[in-house]
Amino acid sequence: MAKYGKWIGAGLGFVMGGPLGALLGLFIGSTFDNITNAATPTGDNPASPNNGRGDFMFSLLVLATAMMKADGRIMRSELDYVKEFLKRNFGLEATQEAMGMIKKLSEQHIPLQEVCMQIRYNMAPASRTQLLYFLVGIAKADGNVCSHEIELLEQISDMLGIDKTTFNSIKSMHYDDLESAYRILGVSSSATDEEVKKAYRKMALENHPDKVSHLGEDIRKAAEEKFTQINVAYEKIKKQRNMN
Repeated sequence: MAKYGKWIGAGLGFVMGGPLGALLGLFIGSTFDNITNAATPTGDNPASPNNGRGDFMFSLLVLATAMMKADGRIMRSELDYVKEFLKRNFGLEATQEAMGMIKKLSEQHIPLQEVCMQIRYNMAPASRTQLLYFLVGIAKADGNVCSHEIELLEQISDMLGIDKTTFNSIKSMHYDDLESAYRILGVSSSATDEEVKKAYRKMALENHPDKVSHLGEDIRKAAEEKFTQINVAYEKIKKQRNMN
């Protein structure tokens, strides 16, 4: 019987109920290592301890699977991207477990709106933003983000309670040009130097890896990639403007 403890980790809170709980039920019969039930989720405090590692990990797999299934079939490039991402950030053993869970989830109907709303009301903003960053990477895995994928990402972002500016910022992190650098900071190219500096400080604060450190060092390390993109964008704009 499969074991999923290495992937999920300790502490399951809000995912034990609702639509995520129904999907989690697919694996309850399997052996979980070191799984504990977190405090009963309140549903109205995304900064609470219910934002456990297990909640983030399972939500990540469910959303990743839903995203890959969006166009009717899961492409090899998408699976390869997910596998490499997981291996790089969580290790080989956890990745093997996760891919097994994705296979099983891919055979199920995922009520995306209900899942997103459950995550929205139980997960902290920084964690939701990290989930979206991962989904954009999946969409771009085949080298081309089609209009259907962009539309779906916008819908997911909205359902997760992520504002349009933040969505455009995350989407632009996967492109390397000056205009994308401005979008990453959430300003236009006509912004003043002071507006650019203010926007950078705001984005750096909101996206600092420490905001997801409670989910584990591996997730914090994964968040550093997004944080680095913000700094790279700022440096590119500074160079273009000759800013100090």
